[in-house]
Amino acid sequence: MEQPPAHLELEKTRGLTVRWPDGTSSFYPIDYLRRMSPSAEARILREKLARNPLTVLPESAGDGRPLTVLDAELVGNYAVRIRFSDGHNTGLYSWDYLRQIDPDGPRTPAEAERGAAP
Repeated sequence: MEQPPAHLELEKTRGLTVRWPDGTSSFYPIDYLRRMSPSAEARILREKLARNPLTVLPESAGDGRPLTVLDAELVGNYAVRIRFSDGHNTGLYSWDYLRQIDPDGPRTPAEAERGAAP
């Protein structure tokens, strides 16, 4: 089981930066977090899209407004729940899951300073 992050920084229109206890950091854009939500609904949709790229998306998938985060809350010592502007809030992003879905792989502090982090 992954240790809790040393620091979380949420920019509601941009994304979530996680600084891990080992000194590495990860950045998750808002739209990526929403697409990779661990909720059952989002997981099923990803599976359908993998089987058939022409799957019809739910109405909430694109209302024309930019997706943002309304708020986030820690869940115990193992996850964060994110509430998105499209109403989705059922996925719990465990620390293990966030490590698994890191879009760029964790970056060391030196890499992040050189601009490797968005």
